[in-house]
Amino acid sequence: MTWHAGVLKDGEVVWPRALLVALAVATVVALGVLAATSAAAFSPYNPSWDGTTDLSDSLEDDPAVESELVRDAARYEAFANESAANGTVAFVVAPDEPYADEDAARIREYVESGGTLVVLESFGENGNSLLADVGADARVDGRLVRDEYNHDGGPAMPVATGVENHSMTTGVDRLTLNYATAVEPGSENTTVLAETSNVSYLTEDDERLGQEAELGSYPVATVENVSSGEVVVIGDPSIVINSMYTRSDNERFVRELYEGNDRVLLDVSHVSDIPPLAAAVLTVRSVRPLQALIGAGGIAAIAALSSQRVRSIGARVRRLGSGDRSGDAPRERHRSDSLLSDEERVAILRQRHPDWDDDQIRRVIGGRNRDDSD
Repeated sequence: MTWHAGVLKDGEVVWPRALLVALAVATVVALGVLAATSAAAFSPYNPSWDGTTDLSDSLEDDPAVESELVRDAARYEAFANESAANGTVAFVVAPDEPYADEDAARIREYVESGGTLVVLESFGENGNSLLADVGADARVDGRLVRDEYNHDGGPAMPVATGVENHSMTTGVDRLTLNYATAVEPGSENTTVLAETSNVSYLTEDDERLGQEAELGSYPVATVENVSSGEVVVIGDPSIVINSMYTRSDNERFVRELYEGNDRVLLDVSHVSDIPPLAAAVLTVRSVRPLQALIGAGGIAAIAALSSQRVRSIGARVRRLGSGDRSGDAPRERHRSDSLLSDEERVAILRQRHPDWDDDQIRRVIGGRNRDDSD
């Protein structure tokens, strides 16, 4: 029986059943959304204001680059050679956990082979630890940068208008920040890509300008060469969250970081909350034998369903060819009427024609009996 056969009766909707079906569908949809999305900040599976689905969607929609979500840092081994590392940009956004020594070594080898690493960190120590492990000089300060005069929505959302003329800042006039920190270049070889106005200051907490605060311009984005590769440090991971990504000129700046490259890696290996459905998809994508197995299973299922449908159609054609159009009638109905008693005929007629009265049924049976006797 199909689902609509249970919901419809005599052409009318059976509302209790319809509501039950609607509840079941809503439950399945809710479970699907729960299995495919995340509530973690900076997660590419989080469609809310603090997620990064806009970034991941823009990468997927860009025909000029191939994007990939890196679930395991071991994936960097595939880019630990010059041909693969060149033209590849990896983004690490506010990692929740520190990188183990062996994972950090893989990323360092990727950078030394010519890859570009972009680390977005503000107040966590995991970003600085990774920068040290890959051999970069720049570090995030960890204190909040505020600007009482040049901001977008409040002093804790300073606008960095000091943008360096660089290939990574083409078309970028400003960065709109949100609870950012400064970046300490650490070396004269580090290039400052963007800095705040000269009336900004650093504070341990979200405090107003005090007597001890030092006004000045503070770098918020830098780039430096590490061996054959490059390391970009940005003191505000929130420039890639959904609520800030389209603020001027954050999206353009992020795009310029990978412009002209062939591949972008979004490192989610140290994100604590990966939805089960997304984890399953990533697993299937990374294991080719599993892809082949699922493909073979799908083909087998389609073949089995097709074969069953062909047999059903064949059986129906044979019934029609023999003059039987009842389809789902009980086997007793397929017997020759000459072998049925009058009581059986009455029962069958009552079932087929519940609106007939006794006189009509007797007339039909009487006429059939005369035909049989002839």
